[in-house]
Amino acid sequence: MKILPTSSYLYNDIRNILVEARNKTYRAINSVMVTAYWNIGRLIVENEQSGNRKAAYGQKVLENLSEKLSQEFGKGFDQTNLSTMRNFYLTFPILDALRQELNWTHYRLLLRVDNDKTRAFYLNECAEAHWSTRQLERQINSFYYERLLTSKKKTPLKKEASKTAQLLKIKPEDQIKDPFILEFLGLQENTGLKENQLEQALIDHLQKFLLELGRGFSFVARQQRVSTETQHFYIDLVFYNYLLKCFVLIDLKTEKLSHQDVGQMDMYVRLYEDKMKGKDDNPTIGIILCSEKDETIAKYSVLKDNKKLFASKYKLYLPSEKELQNELKKEKHLLKLNRTFPKKMKPVK
Repeated sequence: MKILPTSSYLYNDIRNILVEARNKTYRAINSVMVTAYWNIGRLIVENEQSGNRKAAYGQKVLENLSEKLSQEFGKGFDQTNLSTMRNFYLTFPILDALRQELNWTHYRLLLRVDNDKTRAFYLNECAEAHWSTRQLERQINSFYYERLLTSKKKTPLKKEASKTAQLLKIKPEDQIKDPFILEFLGLQENTGLKENQLEQALIDHLQKFLLELGRGFSFVARQQRVSTETQHFYIDLVFYNYLLKCFVLIDLKTEKLSHQDVGQMDMYVRLYEDKMKGKDDNPTIGIILCSEKDETIAKYSVLKDNKKLFASKYKLYLPSEKELQNELKKEKHLLKLNRTFPKKMKPVK
């Protein structure tokens, strides 16, 4: 069945609403957490100002707080982080002056800047230009503000900084894991696992799978149909990454990677680009999630140079220390081969 243009427009309009809603939710959560850390810092400072500011006493308070908070709320509340929250409040004493566009990592980087004017400059530039944390760190470390002050020709310097910031944007290869550890599924190795069983298990544990996928992923569909004039195709899992601003297609394979798998995913990505991708989306990414990668296939197929296609292994259990060491040795060996393999030599058929 052919998808009518109106259906495509309707889908894109609805998808844009959902993506924007998720982005707003993400920003709202960020804002709430930043406010929470600011209030934690405020309470610590107010405790000190009540006459409890001696170094030994203060250290003991943070130690006790850290122990209790870590037991109930997990990682992120050690003495160093609590001290950072205290400094956060002292550095930004007015809550309304905080920028909602920035997350906690942004503010931790800004706390490293000693000069108030310099810090205020980076804060405003970061919020207005939507710098990622990597971009902000790069600008601080390169003394962008100081160079801007001393430069007579400020326009070229601003262009240079903007170009550098673009290069530091989050890249797909930085976001895609290899391997994925799917121990939370509770499945056993070597039991004739079928692709539909793996798919169902991932859906049943979707929240944990999203955590394993990493930052910015949100679930879109399972077995999503994409149609041409003559055929229907069904993509195993579809996600959207709001950091990369693109769709991510996942094809599940319980066998070793083959060139047919690569060709199929390449077609899925091209088809999705044509039929489903919105005009404001970045290029669609395809991940072949397989039980074992074939390095020859990975090297001599379109995976080699296509920045939108990835093949990642999955493991159904957390590897032992010995297995990790063997994996590292294998990767080092492959890297060595890649360096020494003659460029003009062709693979033996």
